Amino acid sequence: MAVALHETVSDAGGTASVPVIDLQPALAGAAAERKQVAREIADACKTLGFFYIAGHAVPDDLIGRHFEIAEQFFALPIDEKMRIDGTKSGAMRGYEPVAAQTLDVGTAPDLKEGYQMGMEVTEDHRWFKAGMGKTAINLWPERPEGFRDHFEAYSEQMIGLARELMQLISLSLDLPEDYFDKPMETPMLETRILHYPPKPAGAPKGQLGAGAHTDWGMLTLLLQNDVGGLEVAGPDGGWIPAPPVPGTFVVNMGDMVPIMTNGLYKSNSHRVQSNTSGRDRYSAPTFVDPDYETRIACVPSCMPASGEPLYPATNIGDHVQAMFDKTYGKG
Repeated sequence: MAVALHETVSDAGGTASVPVIDLQPALAGAAAERKQVAREIADACKTLGFFYIAGHAVPDDLIGRHFEIAEQFFALPIDEKMRIDGTKSGAMRGYEPVAAQTLDVGTAPDLKEGYQMGMEVTEDHRWFKAGMGKTAINLWPERPEGFRDHFEAYSEQMIGLARELMQLISLSLDLPEDYFDKPMETPMLETRILHYPPKPAGAPKGQLGAGAHTDWGMLTLLLQNDVGGLEVAGPDGGWIPAPPVPGTFVVNMGDMVPIMTNGLYKSNSHRVQSNTSGRDRYSAPTFVDPDYETRIACVPSCMPASGEPLYPATNIGDHVQAMFDKTYGKG
């Protein structure tokens, strides 16, 4: 059963909770258990579009190493990090200095720095030829040692986890379990490490670690260290903290999900408060989407009787690229 681990009074005076869902029964493969976990996912997606997952089978040592890599990379001198400055590459690759991105357009830039990589491609790859920034050539730092090997191993784990979740989401929508298997054979992936330094004196009023936004694609899988700050928009207009829970990922639905479910499942706004803990906050979001060329449209089980869904169909790659341009000031 899903466990409502964090029930919080929102700013508007209501209550809401982010559930923790144990994937282990589903990973064991029994049909009845998989359907039960799928029902729990459906409940979470209909309300907040956010849930924690435990029992995910991602090795603890790999997760621990991910945070070690993040700390070591961001501790490098700024000149060394800027050798792989991703803001000049026109793509979602490489280092992102503090305040390079503004997720909530019209507000102060986000108080964070990051590194991002994606599926490794060459210049003759169809995605690269299509000009999709999310599928460009990766920029790898020379330090820390083993950085690239670790990121590639971690990415493979995230793809496997995303494929499992997409099968459970299919079941949750009364679709065949393999409904999304084909577009997930060659998924798009962007995985990031983010560093939220302590908020400096003199920071602009209202500046956040990450401004309020929804995610652009299909699935987000988030690790966070023990310094909190993530908040999820509640149904009554308040903000619900989603603090770190040991041994879990935070999972949320992106903007493609309401399109394919006719609004049944939510892509919910979230933000990260400025870091006033006095310690460094690290998080690691991974975004996994179906193939760049996948057409996203209302699935049969969610099609209204009128035959006219709320949202027009879209191409996932074009949408993600447009959002990238918008939040990095390129469009």
